[in-house]
Amino acid sequence: MGRRFRKIETSKTETGTVYKKNVVYPEIPVSENDIYVLTQYGDRYDTLALEYYFDPQLWWIISSANNYQKGSLSVTPGVQLRIPYDKAAAINLFEEVNKKR
Repeated sequence: MGRRFRKIETSKTETGTVYKKNVVYPEIPVSENDIYVLTQYGDRYDTLALEYYFDPQLWWIISSANNYQKGSLSVTPGVQLRIPYDKAAAINLFEEVNKKR
């Protein structure tokens, strides 16, 4: 399971089934250091995360910064995407938002 779920609390039913609580993805603030790219055919959030953050599990940072459409990691070709520069700040924001739940 991805790193982002390590600190997410769990709940347990009477029958013993364990569930993770729903994850909330934060809005990623714009920074003057952010990178902007035009997508090409075949681009995906996870492959872009691998290219820019060297970690495909950080796809959610790019998708959160760009009004991610649930259900697919693929992006439409020719769309400008913002790649947040400070991935550590985004991870900290994610942890902070989900710690309070």
